[in-house]
Amino acid sequence: MQRLPTFLTLLSLLAVVACGPSNAPTTAAGKPDAKPVTDDARSAAPASRTLAAVRARGSLRCGINPGLAGFAFPDNRGAWRGFDVDFCRALAAAVLGDASKVTFVPLSNAARITALKAGQIDVLARNTTWTFSRDAGQGVDFAGISYYDGQGFMAPRSLNLQSATELGGARICVQSGTTSELNLRDFFASRGLSYTPVLAASEDKARSLYEQDACDALSADISALASTRSVLSNPGGQALLSDVISKEPMGPVVRQGDPGWTDIVRWTLNALILGEELGVTAKTAEQQRREATRPEIRRLLGAEPGFGAMLGLSDDWAFNAIRQVGNYGEIFERNVGGRSALKLERGQNALWNADPSGLLYAPPMR
Repeated sequence: MQRLPTFLTLLSLLAVVACGPSNAPTTAAGKPDAKPVTDDARSAAPASRTLAAVRARGSLRCGINPGLAGFAFPDNRGAWRGFDVDFCRALAAAVLGDASKVTFVPLSNAARITALKAGQIDVLARNTTWTFSRDAGQGVDFAGISYYDGQGFMAPRSLNLQSATELGGARICVQSGTTSELNLRDFFASRGLSYTPVLAASEDKARSLYEQDACDALSADISALASTRSVLSNPGGQALLSDVISKEPMGPVVRQGDPGWTDIVRWTLNALILGEELGVTAKTAEQQRREATRPEIRRLLGAEPGFGAMLGLSDDWAFNAIRQVGNYGEIFERNVGGRSALKLERGQNALWNADPSGLLYAPPMR
């Protein structure tokens, strides 16, 4: 009977040895701390083939629209400008430290996905709608949503139309090989209305047909319609109808199979959105990097080290993007918003916490 306590003590010691030493923090009373283990452990990013190629080349190859005012268009000096162009510049600043190190590759609708998959570009920043078939069936990934859009209609004000449902029997110009062509078909079929599609191979061709009165109305994404209207000879004579017949979430596209690069593109977009949310602008970024005490601003601008390594970048990657190009709000306003010829309202592209609120939301930087 005297051996039982000794035997039990031996079993207890063996259990401790088998489980190994405990590294759990303890309270002052010697009890294990109940706080859960956090996931803050930071590690270097997995190697990205695309990142390596961009660095070796010394420039980012970005696929853009051949000419869509407000989004991607060459100015009078031949320099590319626009909302999508600025995203490419921000990505170059994040990856290479210099927003000017971009080669812009104009691509048609038909060529855009093919060029990306073939490695002719590193990222596609041309207005492209995120759909199931593109994401799941074409070997590409959408890194995020940079612009929330929807398909609408433009018609001469002289027709005095109140709704697209009044277009039964009309000739509608629409770009072929796009989601717009399919959405148009669904819209009229679901309402039992007939129409005659007038197909165009490009935005320029659709605009030309509309100007020549080859169709009664033009259907495209609302942003594209505003862009088209801004360059017509009589923009004031054109009305954008109130109907929105589809969801058109657009964003940068990358090849599948390179998750490290997808993360870089995704978080560059998120950084621009967070920059606006946190009040970090091109003019204030440098001072805020030195003086900010708010932890998320310090993480965003690289004042708190270690976050760049998780993307395979330097800690100042987001700082460079915002300081050289601006935050999301700055990019929007100068290209498509109130400071541009398009003068589009923020609408769904307002921040989630704006008044009125929109859909724009980025995960926290932590």
